[in-house]
Amino acid sequence: MSGSNGSKENSHNKARTSPYPGSKVERSQVPNEKVGWLVEWQDYKPVEYTAVSVLAGPRWADPQISEGNFSPKFNEKDGHVERKSKNGLYEIENGRPRNPAGRTGLVGRGLLGRWGPNHAADPIITRWKRDSSGNKIMHPVSGKHILQFVAIKRKDCGEWAIPGGMVDPGEKISATLKREFGEEALNSLQKTSAEKREIEEKLHKLFSQDHLVIYKGYVDDPRNTDNAWMETEAVNYHDETGEIMDNLMLEAGDDAGKVKWVDINDKLKLYASHSQFIKLVAEKRDAHWSEDSEADCHAL
Repeated sequence: MSGSNGSKENSHNKARTSPYPGSKVERSQVPNEKVGWLVEWQDYKPVEYTAVSVLAGPRWADPQISEGNFSPKFNEKDGHVERKSKNGLYEIENGRPRNPAGRTGLVGRGLLGRWGPNHAADPIITRWKRDSSGNKIMHPVSGKHILQFVAIKRKDCGEWAIPGGMVDPGEKISATLKREFGEEALNSLQKTSAEKREIEEKLHKLFSQDHLVIYKGYVDDPRNTDNAWMETEAVNYHDETGEIMDNLMLEAGDDAGKVKWVDINDKLKLYASHSQFIKLVAEKRDAHWSEDSEADCHAL
């Protein structure tokens, strides 16, 4: 993500879409050339919106900035709440953090609990696609092996996505990655104690292997506002032989409506910035991505 001017057009599109998720709220329109904060725009009049579910004061949400006893420490660890951004320092204006990627046409927090960065973790679990004899399948055009990843269908918007979720206060990223995968792709919340133990053992084996950090930082997300935004750490755990995941039954749970193994290629249409993360995994694992040798030149 480039700094405060948010000049990369394709990195700041979903954060300007209307209506705002879960509502009928229309954002003020922000043309590409007015996204960056460095561009003066005196007539900028963003809409104010914070969802009722956030204002109700659940444990995962901050109070309103105006509340007297609330004095957050932005750009640092604030008790158990991580208010540092993975993209460096962000600016504070009139007591509110300012989205480092630029204007979104909406102020307040929308559906997001925290002012400033809201931290998530996205576990990308992969294996090689194999034939009935167990041999890796090669794509006939690119000549590269086909990689598969575990995808969930989100209940909130119906889009396919990487399983993942918010980092709890004080929780290590590695714990969030494992917990979210268990909850959304294996339905661990609904299992008996014995089944949970078995899942935990197998997940420990998978998650204690070498892994690739694919991305850390700001995410172009439809929930973002001028004052609250999503950041994530996307991490790839690869089951090279396929043996660990073969012994784990995929079963949708928590926020997921469905779950399945999906072949990785450039035709994938995924939630938020997830297609970009999946493309990076394919590149790093030297797997098939596109039938077009020029594909790397095309924007996602």
